[in-house]
Amino acid sequence: MMDVLKARQPGLHKEWIDALAPNSQSPRMLDLEDAKLEKHSVTISGHQTSISLERCFWRHLKRYAALDELSLAELIRRLDEARAGSLSGTIRAYIIQRLERDNKGA
Repeated sequence: MMDVLKARQPGLHKEWIDALAPNSQSPRMLDLEDAKLEKHSVTISGHQTSISLERCFWRHLKRYAALDELSLAELIRRLDEARAGSLSGTIRAYIIQRLERDNKGA
């Protein structure tokens, strides 16, 4: 338990990752910076809002908007229009589903 508590303290993330053996059952994150939240302001149907997502989700969202020849704002607007829950949750689910679909073809 002490190791888990140490891992949550600032500056000890690398030690925590290094402590996970390659054969460990625990997942290994390659870049903890990718898990940091970023807040972006967007305008959806004339209303200003902010969305907080992890950096990796912003990166993939921008990539998919470009692949679909949409602006980032338009892709977010379409997701907002179709959502049943929170916008950030909808975006995360969309990204995961696109990644899963892309990997089926690989």
